[in-house]
Amino acid sequence: MNLTDINVIRPLLAENGFRFSKAKGQNFLRDASVPPRIADAAGLDAETGVLEVGPGVGCLTVELAARAKRVVSVEVDTALKPVLAVTLAGLENVEVLLADVLALDIPRLVREEFADCARVRVCANLPYSITSPALVKLLEADTFDSVCVMLQREVCRRICARENTADYGAFSVFVQWHAEPEMLFDVPRGCFVPEPKVDSAVIMLTRRAEPLCAVESEEKMFKVVRAAFAQRRKTLANALANGLGITREQAADAIAECGLPPAVRGEALGIEQFAALSDKLRGAI
Repeated sequence: MNLTDINVIRPLLAENGFRFSKAKGQNFLRDASVPPRIADAAGLDAETGVLEVGPGVGCLTVELAARAKRVVSVEVDTALKPVLAVTLAGLENVEVLLADVLALDIPRLVREEFADCARVRVCANLPYSITSPALVKLLEADTFDSVCVMLQREVCRRICARENTADYGAFSVFVQWHAEPEMLFDVPRGCFVPEPKVDSAVIMLTRRAEPLCAVESEEKMFKVVRAAFAQRRKTLANALANGLGITREQAADAIAECGLPPAVRGEALGIEQFAALSDKLRGAI
């Protein structure tokens, strides 16, 4: 069964009362070359467990199952349960878990579902509607060797962006703190049904074995990061004062102690500089 052929899957979806949901960010692949390419990029083998989020009709799931030891696919839409029962029939190493990934205890799921796997990775065509919170949850779980996912191309650019660029922001810093990102390839909007208004891309996030740098408190560092980017047009001193509830003098003193110019903006700081700045501010926030 060609799960990327709309003429094949449409009757199956109709039989089970499925309707595409914009709210759930559902866009299914209709280009047969894309699922194997994503699965190959994930670097799977017979000892690898894979967590997939949003399997849709299972076109990527089938490719993952052919390469990995075990696949757990988390799907929130109950209307897809009978569809997946047909499309994934006979795949002994696949389990479909009907749940909201944002509500799951990810470390517990990994312990219980992948105990016999040498390593566990994420590979998925992430629904557009949960891209950022899903990535935050998966990276903070700190249980995956890598996360290979298809996202909106503009989100991939934000993730990979460096300081002093328009795409650089708090999300860039968050992801790069946890993982090393690499853009792999683009997937044009015409590869999906229904066709979205944006293009997509596949990105690999490889978990860092060691932190990029020392920091006294990750929590405080990300408070500083969020405050720095909340008002991008303001100087960093003003943005920190407004966002952290400290005086402008406290912010300015910490900025100066880090050797940064007084009028610097948050977008000019690299991750190491944010870490150093948060350490200087530790007594004030």
